[in-house]
Amino acid sequence: MLSAFKDRAFLRRDLLASLVVFLVALPLCVGVAVASGVPAELGLITGIVGGLVVGAMPGSALQVSGPAAGLTVLVFEAVQEFGLTALGALVLAAGLIQLALGFLRFGRFFRAISVAVVQGMLAGIGLVLLFGQLYTMAGVAQSRSGLEKITGVPRLAAEIVTDGAALTAFAVGAGTVAVLVLWKKLPRRVQVVPAPLAAVALATLVTAVAGLAVPRVRVQGLLAAIQPPGVSDFASLTSLAAVGTVLAFALIASAESLFSAAAVDRMHDGPRTDYDKELMAQGVGNTVCGVLGALPMTAVIVRSSANVQAGAKTALSRFLHGAWLLLFAALLPAAIGVIPLAALAGVLVHAGCKLIPVKELPPLWRAHRGEVVVLAATAVAIVTTNMFEGVILGLLLAVVKIAWETSHIHVDVQEPSDGRLVVTITGYATFLRLPRMLETLEALPPNRIVELDLSQLRHLDHACRTTLENWAERRGTTIGALSEAA
Repeated sequence: MLSAFKDRAFLRRDLLASLVVFLVALPLCVGVAVASGVPAELGLITGIVGGLVVGAMPGSALQVSGPAAGLTVLVFEAVQEFGLTALGALVLAAGLIQLALGFLRFGRFFRAISVAVVQGMLAGIGLVLLFGQLYTMAGVAQSRSGLEKITGVPRLAAEIVTDGAALTAFAVGAGTVAVLVLWKKLPRRVQVVPAPLAAVALATLVTAVAGLAVPRVRVQGLLAAIQPPGVSDFASLTSLAAVGTVLAFALIASAESLFSAAAVDRMHDGPRTDYDKELMAQGVGNTVCGVLGALPMTAVIVRSSANVQAGAKTALSRFLHGAWLLLFAALLPAAIGVIPLAALAGVLVHAGCKLIPVKELPPLWRAHRGEVVVLAATAVAIVTTNMFEGVILGLLLAVVKIAWETSHIHVDVQEPSDGRLVVTITGYATFLRLPRMLETLEALPPNRIVELDLSQLRHLDHACRTTLENWAERRGTTIGALSEAA
């Protein structure tokens, strides 16, 4: 009897939580799609797949999947370069890679990715998203380059001031951002309505009542928006640029999903995430999205945290949120067409700001300055180049940072009574420490007999070994215990 009441209580909580997640997901699915340069329906399709397909699979019970702001910039670039019809092929290939990684049990290894790189990736995406959506808020065309979006802000400001239509649209977007910022300060009973839904609904109501002529979302129905990839679209995947895009989709979506899973696990005391199963679930979801020609998906922390905070206890809530999205898109597609583009842009401007870890930077700088350097370099590289190259640079910098921090050496020079100089090197000798070693060795008196003792070294890489051997040969110096150095 108690279990029956418990099951009913869980069912009621999951049902209510699914409605909350649906209301949060609806404007975000549409907004991410519009910002990605694709039909709004494709964002809803990805949200539906995230609920009905991924939501029914094992992995993380409370994590919610769908189109994410973190991939907006990369999707926009891919659509511009390869075309909308090729998007399905790119996403499908990325999903198959995720499936393979999950099958090979690579899920747990994604937890080893430097947090600074992930934060830098999100910060770079946030900056591009923030500045790019400012143009959408004003109804002004934006450049593809992230750097040009930032440097073009003065021109954008001048156009907003001098063009009445741009000023009206921008005011709608700015009002949406203001509602999102102030919503948390309202009474709790008001906050029952999710902030993104309230902001978009208020903007839609104001523009309708005031009769404002602002650009609105274009809709054509779910079935008309589905464009499965053809043979020619898969043929385009042979180019190096396409391969890089597929890898970026797969790796970034996987890392973001698994980092989100770790964050969600800290929010509740239920079952923990099985990272390999979650990675395979994300792979299945992206494979299905690819077949349908929709946006790529990741697990998203905003919807996931809303799910946990709404009291969800099982995976039923995330499954049902996909069902609500399907019913809404099927029964009320015209409702999407009344939403102002500026309002959705405002939601994404707010989302972009939240991706930039402003509050975390000061304490991180005080404790780990190297991490801040990696974070900043990754973000700047994404803004100035593209997502894939920025992340690769960040990973390389993280590896170099670790190598630098672990390659500590100490050079000790002693002078026994027989007139020799004994130089003992201890620690980890890598190429990063070569300048310091050579400075000490080359400063030794040229007329003295020197013995180089490497028996205390714990590691000696090839570059250091070769350099020390060459130095010893030129100097006529004996090297003790070189063969024993690790």
